[in-house]
Amino acid sequence: MSLIPATILTGFLGSGKTTLLKRLLSEAHGQKIAVIENEFGEENIDNDILVADTKEQIIQMSNGCICCTIREDLRETLQLLAAKRRKGLLAFDRVVIETTGLADPGPVAQTFFMDEEIAETYLIDSIITLVDAKHAHQQLDDRQEARRQVGFADQIFLSKADLVTPDEQDALVHRLKHMNPRAPIKAVHFGEVPLNEVLDLRGFNLNTKLDIDPDFLKEEGADDHSHCDHAHGHCDHDHDHGHHHHGHAHGEHCDHPSHQHGRHHHHDDDVKSFVYRAERPFDPAKLEDFLGAIVNIYGPRMLRYKGVLHMKGTERKVIFQGVHQLMGSDLGPEWAAGETRQSKMVFIGIELPRDILMQGLDQCLA
Repeated sequence: MSLIPATILTGFLGSGKTTLLKRLLSEAHGQKIAVIENEFGEENIDNDILVADTKEQIIQMSNGCICCTIREDLRETLQLLAAKRRKGLLAFDRVVIETTGLADPGPVAQTFFMDEEIAETYLIDSIITLVDAKHAHQQLDDRQEARRQVGFADQIFLSKADLVTPDEQDALVHRLKHMNPRAPIKAVHFGEVPLNEVLDLRGFNLNTKLDIDPDFLKEEGADDHSHCDHAHGHCDHDHDHGHHHHGHAHGEHCDHPSHQHGRHHHHDDDVKSFVYRAERPFDPAKLEDFLGAIVNIYGPRMLRYKGVLHMKGTERKVIFQGVHQLMGSDLGPEWAAGETRQSKMVFIGIELPRDILMQGLDQCLA
């Protein structure tokens, strides 16, 4: 039996999660989806689609989907669903888990790695974060949970983008990219996003695709030259560098520095990301010890991290990624002939000590 893919849907109140879920539960998309909804949600789906005071925890929908409200622990709910599926009492091909507005998606993701029974049945596909374009700046300023949700995302959907100006949207996208350069950001209208953009994103696959937003790397390049004595270019991401290059479809925005400063510079978010690159290979033992120590100390503040590594002693790429303290690695394909062998890592976390990480990684090079 192949593993059941699971998608974690997170986002602040009013960001449109319920709209998206209603669509999954009522549209004729031909997929059998089990939606697990956190009971404590402020906006429950029940009112519209579900019979409100039903004693049954699992409700079959007309389109073949099922909806399940969690009254216990997520692990128990996942086990219950899997058991019913094995016995032929329920049919579903995938699971979508909605977290409550203020939830940290980290522990939800960890459930899929830490529990053996869950890991043998389910495979986490991706974490999708919905961001309300109209209220995002305020929410990100006020609530660390909102910033964490952005940091965890494999895909970010902006809802209510029609309620803000192109400039405001641009400033928001810029801010989100600094927190999470891994996740593609896409503006969507009330749940009208094609389902293939929501499901099967494979954000947790140990693959060699290390997608980092190219604009983010371009900015990094802006001050690489000031320290070329290194095997790789660092850049202080915690600060902006005046000009930015965003090729957005909705017309060029003003690149005048004064305009730029007015829009981008007053948010110093605690969720930040940085990229490490090196062409010299890593010493495997040193790197393992260092990453182990870092994860041990900073794990709770490390949201997502991933790398494609050039290791001494193997002709194959080494791929690693993690969530909080949980880290996994795998051998990838061989380096192609003529391909530049370079390690590239992205770290997303809360107030991570960038210098300690950068220097420590430098010291792990062979």
